[in-house]
Amino acid sequence: MSRAVRSHSIRSLELPGRRVRLSTLVEADYPAWLEVRNHCRDWLVPWEPRSKGSPLPPEDAANFTARCGMRERERQLGTGFGFGIFVDGHFAGEVTLSSIQRGPFQNGSIGYWIDERMAGLGLVPEAVVVVLQYAFETLRLHRVEIAIIPRNIASRRVVAKLGLREEGTALGFLEINGEWEDHVRYAMTTEEWAARGAQLRAAWLAQA
Repeated sequence: MSRAVRSHSIRSLELPGRRVRLSTLVEADYPAWLEVRNHCRDWLVPWEPRSKGSPLPPEDAANFTARCGMRERERQLGTGFGFGIFVDGHFAGEVTLSSIQRGPFQNGSIGYWIDERMAGLGLVPEAVVVVLQYAFETLRLHRVEIAIIPRNIASRRVVAKLGLREEGTALGFLEINGEWEDHVRYAMTTEEWAARGAQLRAAWLAQA
């Protein structure tokens, strides 16, 4: 196998959970990713960042491969980490740790989505705990935040289950599906992780 072919099939980073495995996406994940996206399109698109009047991002194989390459460059630069959420080896969604800034800020943002057919099973809170552990214990970030549209009840259940601290509402925070939407901001600092990390690991990552 050539080096070029291997680069499209070998995952550069994997993080284990209890039921989920977080893995960088590769070209071979495209059919499973597209199936989930097609099935859940009406459920996902209303919550996704996009400027007014702009078309939906292309979802063909070439663009998926380019997106995987972009995520890999971000990983190498340390500015972002994108993962597929896999359950029993099957693709179920995505979670990202993005917009990482170093220097005196040491901050990153978490975003996530899950296959509608697997929503409500506690898979996303587990994936977020895996990412928080990586952010604080490996990357040594000081603060991680999650920003959610107030009416996105499903996403807010995730942070409620984890007991993340609410910091307030940012008005017109991000353009979502062509509209400037307010977002409730939740956060955790490394000091909070030191106090609560063991409890979160026991609740979401420890084997039953």
